[in-house]
Amino acid sequence: MSVLKVIEILADSKESWEDATRTAVAKASKSVNNIRSAFVQSQSVTVKDGKVEGFRVNVKITFEVD
Repeated sequence: MSVLKVIEILADSKESWEDATRTAVAKASKSVNNIRSAFVQSQSVTVKDGKVEGFRVNVKITFEVD
């Protein structure tokens, strides 16, 4: 029987939502083992002078507890 836990990560990127998601998973994997999935709960952008400056994601990371 597996026990799974979910944590929430906020990440951003100047490139894309996909890059922000990859950043969230990469950062989480430095301190969390056995990551099984990532669910992008929401996406948003930051705007400066009428132009999109950055992409943000709120990601739920699911991992198996040892």
